[in-house]
Amino acid sequence: MNLKKVLVLAGVALVLFLLITQPEQSASAVQQVLGWLRQGAESIITFIRSLFGTATPLS
Repeated sequence: MNLKKVLVLAGVALVLFLLITQPEQSASAVQQVLGWLRQGAESIITFIRSLFGTATPLS
């Protein structure tokens, strides 16, 4: 087994362990990460719009 496969399996095992033992904290962490991704996407969209002169807010 190569190192990459071992690391992937260990990562999956860790995620499953955390989901089973701490479901509420895991859900909170996922929501936080999705919030960061949303903010990042909105920032990129705002930047692109400002480059082309159509800086209207999304909401």
